[in-house]
Amino acid sequence: MNFRRSFFLIAVAAVIFFFAPTNALNAQGTAPFKEYRGVTIGMSATDARAKLGKAKETTDFEDYYEFDNDESARILFDEKKKVRAMSINYDGKLETAPTPEAVLGQAVPPREDGGITKMVEFKKSGFWISYVRTGGSDPLVIITMQKIQE
Repeated sequence: MNFRRSFFLIAVAAVIFFFAPTNALNAQGTAPFKEYRGVTIGMSATDARAKLGKAKETTDFEDYYEFDNDESARILFDEKKKVRAMSINYDGKLETAPTPEAVLGQAVPPREDGGITKMVEFKKSGFWISYVRTGGSDPLVIITMQKIQE
């Protein structure tokens, strides 16, 4: 997956999140999906990079990883060089993508086209997670985690 496509996927997830119905925001306790490949929200950039290996693209505030043709991730850092957000993308073989239940702790019925959009805030964990599965015959799964702003 190239940089432009990854950026597009993050933009799609952001748009879906901001235009999702307000009932998609349900304050919960602790998140069932707490880490991605050993990386957690609030972890130092140094530790996250040690867990994930060499990034395809790196800046002071963002790293982009491609793990295979079907999985990529963008890790974003705050001004203190701590992980503030992650966007994990599955494209192609979706059987490797986690289910909504594994990520959100609840079943999410798909729309008629097979798409899923749900965001849950986990206050005790200190972040929110959105799960997006696009509809249609060539779907993508985008899981976005972001630290709750204090």
